[in-house]
Amino acid sequence: MRKISIFAAVAALLATGISCGKIGGDDLKNNPYKRMDLTTKSQQFVREGEVFTFNFIDRINDATKGNYIISPLSMQFLLGMILNGAQGQTAGQICDVLGYGAGEVDAVNEYCLSMLQQLPSMDKKTKLNIANAIFVDDGWPLKETYVSNVSRYYQAEVANLDFSDGAGSLNTINGWCSKHTGGMIPKVLDKVDPEMLAYLLNAMYFKSEWKEKFKKSVTTDEDFTDESGAKSKVKMMKQEKKYQYQDNDVFQIVKIPYGNSVFSMIALLPTGGHTVSDITEYLTTASWEEVRGSMVTCEVDLWLPKFETKFRINLNDILSGMGMPLAFDRANADFKALSDYAESLRFVQQDAIIKVDEEGSEAAVVSSAGFGKLTDAGPDDHVVFHADHPFLYLITESSTGAVLFAGKYGG
Repeated sequence: MRKISIFAAVAALLATGISCGKIGGDDLKNNPYKRMDLTTKSQQFVREGEVFTFNFIDRINDATKGNYIISPLSMQFLLGMILNGAQGQTAGQICDVLGYGAGEVDAVNEYCLSMLQQLPSMDKKTKLNIANAIFVDDGWPLKETYVSNVSRYYQAEVANLDFSDGAGSLNTINGWCSKHTGGMIPKVLDKVDPEMLAYLLNAMYFKSEWKEKFKKSVTTDEDFTDESGAKSKVKMMKQEKKYQYQDNDVFQIVKIPYGNSVFSMIALLPTGGHTVSDITEYLTTASWEEVRGSMVTCEVDLWLPKFETKFRINLNDILSGMGMPLAFDRANADFKALSDYAESLRFVQQDAIIKVDEEGSEAAVVSSAGFGKLTDAGPDDHVVFHADHPFLYLITESSTGAVLFAGKYGG
């Protein structure tokens, strides 16, 4: 039995150089494998972000019964945009949750920009779209510096909407989500609340072919045993090929590449009476970096279910539990770098979907957040005062409000 220790995050996996199987000469020439070009600091952020990635997965797993699909990378983009609007202890907590040091906002921004610019073009057989947006209630401005930063580093679309027009704003926001997820996630909000200052969104859409497709003729119904021991029939795809593989006392791990091997599905299967919870707990403290060097090419008799999963989760409690409760504290959150009218995060949510079949995989995610507004510090409304009919007037002392004189003018 091979012994491994695990280290890395989803983003690190994207940059992994391990290749499984062979690409034909034409494919290799026209669609070569390539590594991401990251600065030393950004490479460090990939490693530090692994702490967030596996803690995030572990907490979602603990909080969820049944199937789930999430995106740590999408949440990192969203939290990066949120971090740019935070100050003081609020910012410090978000940095800690992300695994970065305090005061690293500029370096975080550079890292996210590198990911945005490079990831979508890494594999010609993979379609990857990443988009960010902020929809703001009209008349409640964001800070110019904040808008400049998210526009530059997150390529975010910043748009004003009239949140009092709930239906129109809802259609715009949900329409943006549908557009940037290939129609897979047509709705993330049920309503637009006029008490909200802004909605922040990250959307990702992924579609890719397996490097070695499964033959549909081989797919058959097979028993699948859930964690309670109950059995059901599932469509099981089957293939015997050379894959990168490893195992230990807790799980087996196999890497199933897409396209030119830049992107892969990593499947981790519990063994010896262990569960998925044991795997996620293991990954929070073990090292994943070594697995990329220790995995070896084996002839693998691979069975993989053909499936579709949809998932939605509110992340307020999970992110608070990970170490950023101040962001949700209406009395003490500090998001003055975002807007003079920013109160606190009212919600953070993730909607995701994945489809896996013999051809490959298609997945989409929208990470969303809503900021409440400080209504007692709102901007001046446009008013008209035409004293063209009888009116009352007072002469008062400013510090006490005492009325020295009172009168009426009737023309």
